[in-house]
Amino acid sequence: MIIYPALSKQSIGVTAPSSGVAPEIHNTLKQAIKRQEQRGFQVTVGETAWTQALAKSAPAEARAAELMEMLSDSSIEIVMPPWGGELLIEILEFMDFQKIPAKWVVGYSDISVLLLAMTLKTGIATAHGLNFVDLRGPETDAVSAKWLEVLQTAAGESIEQEASQKFQLSWDHENPSPVVFHLTEETHWKTVSGETEHMEGRLLGGCIDVIRHLIGTPYGDVDTFRKEHIPGEPVIWYLENCEMNIADMKRSLTQMKYAGWFYGISGIVFGRSPANEPVNGYTAEKMYADLSEELGVPIIYDIDCGHVPPQLTFVNGAHAVIEAAGGTGKMLMQFS
Repeated sequence: MIIYPALSKQSIGVTAPSSGVAPEIHNTLKQAIKRQEQRGFQVTVGETAWTQALAKSAPAEARAAELMEMLSDSSIEIVMPPWGGELLIEILEFMDFQKIPAKWVVGYSDISVLLLAMTLKTGIATAHGLNFVDLRGPETDAVSAKWLEVLQTAAGESIEQEASQKFQLSWDHENPSPVVFHLTEETHWKTVSGETEHMEGRLLGGCIDVIRHLIGTPYGDVDTFRKEHIPGEPVIWYLENCEMNIADMKRSLTQMKYAGWFYGISGIVFGRSPANEPVNGYTAEKMYADLSEELGVPIIYDIDCGHVPPQLTFVNGAHAVIEAAGGTGKMLMQFS
């Protein structure tokens, strides 16, 4: 059984379990706070959101303590970090997963370590989607803006999301834009088979660069999660690559296979990637084809997920039906 948090009021807690916002770009965070307050949200911002040094917002114990405090605060219904980072994995040993209530946690990149670990350890659904600073613009594209509607979906209900029409090719990290996303390139969902693909199962996933490090730890026990929370049901893995070349990515996927993470799956979907550099002629397309053959499942790639916006909101634990046809696609999630 999966536990879906209920959302009755619009309140967000912003804490930085990975990276905080350095002083020179505090205006980015302030703009996001202002926008959400204008949209009717009550926003609570923790101390870690405003600090950044040595590749993290604060020492691991302080980050975990502030996160647990926001998770325990009944006045906060959504916990949404400012963005990802590098070292979220350090906080897991300081968290008391048995004391985490049913509350939405939303984010992506390094935050997906927390999302996947939390769902696997507790059975509470978590949402892989926007980070808080992504909400600082005057407008949000239709695909990204769906995040709130997804979180407002009640247990027993369903929600459908469709592929974007256009995506953003690259980021200007030196000059963050107040508009946030600049969608200029035609979206094209692809399949290894070159044909229409359909897959159905429970969603699990995140940024493969970081969630791979949960393998072999108490926070990455996929087998126990499946037995206790979704017995007998197939899994759809959604994955996105931030920085790895294709050889590194294939090593990581093979490690996931050896660890049993791909046992009983119905398919894998991969997000567009800013990386995926070929190695000695070994391309992403060839790697996807090899993986599909090895596992005997369909693979859809270049979907709206991860570091190349916009992105769909994927709920870990939710039952999903994903279809790709004619260069586009859709995902129906059922909160069952």
